[in-house]
Amino acid sequence: MNYSIREAKESDMSQVLTLVKELAVFEKESNAVEVTVEDLKNDGFGKKKLFHCFVGENEGDIVGMALVYPRYSTWKGPVIHLEDLIVTEKMRGSGLGSALLKEVVKYGNDLGVRRICWEVLDWNEPAITFYEKKGANVMRDWDVVQLDENGIKAFLDL
Repeated sequence: MNYSIREAKESDMSQVLTLVKELAVFEKESNAVEVTVEDLKNDGFGKKKLFHCFVGENEGDIVGMALVYPRYSTWKGPVIHLEDLIVTEKMRGSGLGSALLKEVVKYGNDLGVRRICWEVLDWNEPAITFYEKKGANVMRDWDVVQLDENGIKAFLDL
């Protein structure tokens, strides 16, 4: 299948959100997505741009995306975080995931970051294999730690 990779536009955010929801279903968290199209537009294209997004397009449809944002490592300095790399089911195996990841790596290199980091679910062996084949170090001895909105409020109420 043919596809092209480009920087996302504000008008793409509806289709990007559709991909995010597809990923949530795949990750068995179908009710977890709270972000809206307006959130994505404001946060990615507003006065304070919080993320950068690339999309994969096939016949006018957004069929893949990669969303990154800046972070800072006290050990390494500037880094970027790959929040999600999503390829719609019908496009998996087409090379689109590799092309999106390459675009992210080129973007990080152009920014001069010293690391690109992301998470992968421990049961998602196809993704783990994909990332390892690309040279990524899957650090299985690290655990992700999060405080969600309720956790933040509970912590501050202590």
